[in-house]
Amino acid sequence: MTERHRALVTAPVRGPGLEQLGRLADVVVDPWLDHHPVRIYDAAALAERVEAEGADLLVVEVDEVRGPVLELPLRVIGSCRGDPNNVDVAAATARGIPVLRAPGRNADAVAELTIALTLAVNRGLVRADHDVRSDQVFRDGTIPYQRFRAWELAGRTAGVVGLGAVGRAVAWRFAGLGMRVISHDPYVPDATHSLDDLLAEADVVSLHVTVTPETAGMIGAEQFADMREGAIFLNSARAQLHDTDALVDALARGHLGGAGLDHFVGESLPTDHPLCAMPNVVLTPHIGGATYDTESNHTASIASGIAAIIAGEVPRNLVNPEVLA
Repeated sequence: MTERHRALVTAPVRGPGLEQLGRLADVVVDPWLDHHPVRIYDAAALAERVEAEGADLLVVEVDEVRGPVLELPLRVIGSCRGDPNNVDVAAATARGIPVLRAPGRNADAVAELTIALTLAVNRGLVRADHDVRSDQVFRDGTIPYQRFRAWELAGRTAGVVGLGAVGRAVAWRFAGLGMRVISHDPYVPDATHSLDDLLAEADVVSLHVTVTPETAGMIGAEQFADMREGAIFLNSARAQLHDTDALVDALARGHLGGAGLDHFVGESLPTDHPLCAMPNVVLTPHIGGATYDTESNHTASIASGIAAIIAGEVPRNLVNPEVLA
């Protein structure tokens, strides 16, 4: 095909994928993250911007793609997410518009943060850093060796719940620390354990599943009680997967040894929340995927998908292949 396309890109993009996209179209790049405060288009505002740019290719990450956006003559929509839940896929399909996604784009990024949380919780790194910065190395007449002793992770058991791209990336990193890795995923044949058995055996329990009616609240008071005494609980997936009140109770009773969380309902916690006062809990504000590599990965995935569609092929990351049938 020889037609020249025009692409509006409101996602953060970089790397070879951006160069590939530039060979396919005239590209207008205006990432939502480059605005302060961040700019997220609703459907009406996005439709207006697409029309003003004369774009027939649209690449987004968080903007709302539905309604009036889908009434425009778009050739392809690329959502830089593993799950393109910001796009009305059914409506796009009805309009014959291909929708692309970027599976696994942040798997390594989230996996690395999960390992960081594990180490930070187990070795008390945040508390230790604070003691140095506040001149409290010999707090209350003690020495650091008294306050920060911990079991080594090597030889312990890590339980990975969910064996998608992130879960697998976490699993081999746990193995690299010398840990025995067990797993639970009812949809993956090579998962090793039921959830109950995993909770009973694991010294570290790490969640890596998507939120569905089946998985929402899957870890509650009963599951926390079933975990090993002193176990570390990690959730770098979504807060809706566990009962936060039940987690607080398990930590307060001393049943769990600690927790590392990268997500909260509403993605923030009030400063007086009990978790904020617990020294054996490490909290990060949904930064698991916040790497430049994630941006490069999703750019490459979407660009290659657009190239395939323009060439008359069916890309593997196409959400609705029936539109090309």
